[in-house]
Amino acid sequence: MTVCEYKPGLEGIPAAQSSISFVDGQQGILEYRGIRIEELAEKSTFLETAYLLIWGALPTQEELAEFETEIRYHRRIKYRIRDMMKCFPETGHPMDALQASAAALGLFYSRRALDNPAYIRKAVVRLLAKIPTMVAAFQLMRKGNDPVQPRDDLGYAANFLYMLNEREPDPFAAKVFDACLTLHAEQTMNASTFSARVTASTLTDPYAVVASAVGTLAGPLHGGANEEVIEMLEEIGSVENVRPYLEELFRTKAKIMGFGHRVYKVKDPRATILQGLAEQLFAKYGDDQHYDIAVELEKAIEEKLGHRGIYPNVDFYSGLVYRKLGIPTDLFTPIFAIARVAGWLAHWKEQLGENRIFRPTQIYTGDHQVDYIPITERG
Repeated sequence: MTVCEYKPGLEGIPAAQSSISFVDGQQGILEYRGIRIEELAEKSTFLETAYLLIWGALPTQEELAEFETEIRYHRRIKYRIRDMMKCFPETGHPMDALQASAAALGLFYSRRALDNPAYIRKAVVRLLAKIPTMVAAFQLMRKGNDPVQPRDDLGYAANFLYMLNEREPDPFAAKVFDACLTLHAEQTMNASTFSARVTASTLTDPYAVVASAVGTLAGPLHGGANEEVIEMLEEIGSVENVRPYLEELFRTKAKIMGFGHRVYKVKDPRATILQGLAEQLFAKYGDDQHYDIAVELEKAIEEKLGHRGIYPNVDFYSGLVYRKLGIPTDLFTPIFAIARVAGWLAHWKEQLGENRIFRPTQIYTGDHQVDYIPITERG
């Protein structure tokens, strides 16, 4: 009998072959379909990037216009889904509401016609179009207000900010938010993407695939870290307290949120871009006192842990950007999900191409030949 080597968390074990995205953690490179993330964040839009990820190539002008039109047409959600969301507890986390709502879409649209290209395209369009609407709707409904209907004359990012804040956003803010979505759209075989591919391998519908990935993203070790970064910066309170706070974290061996990455051993290229976006927002709309704390914390950690490859990841500066855009802290991870739907759908579509259901093995560490003890004799 062959004994397999156990790798906690499947670290370093390939789970799939993929042409969707590429990471070089030593050089700080992230590519979508071979295009550097820096170039996409500057020159592309989120919907164009989503098209690239899902269909494998940048769209023509006509293809992109058609795709954007379809997205606009499908932004609205059925009143029965809205009524269901109104029954969610106001104190519930938005990620839990999003997971339930994404799964509910399958009740209306699932046919599991996975060999039908028209069904696949409609599922892609519906999920990209409706997930932002559901996130914004829950935010307003948990405050006792009716959701704001989407506006067909606004772009993808601008429409979400409009539905969320009940006012049309400044074009610059919408452009920054669109770039943020592009940055979060895909990142190789992370936990939520693996969850999506495992679920997809059973040939269930794409709504269940996205719902399972949302549940995985919700954890603080994955998408939830950006919320905890803001809490950490608020707890530090001042630039002067950065190093004493850090020394206490070292003493207690606590995790430093927003730092370190399973793949990147240099500064995450997305963190670099997000830091630049944050500075642009502060220059236009006013400073954030916690930004100086963040910069000092990055400097201190680089001095202490840079030799170990511990640098800011995508979560470190994203929360500061989102907060300046008027987004509540507990919506940071749902916004991560809005963007990552593009990557999940790309992997879902790729998984269908050469599908084999995931069935990993295990290393058993329990007992053998244990006798059953009657309940009357158990002490």
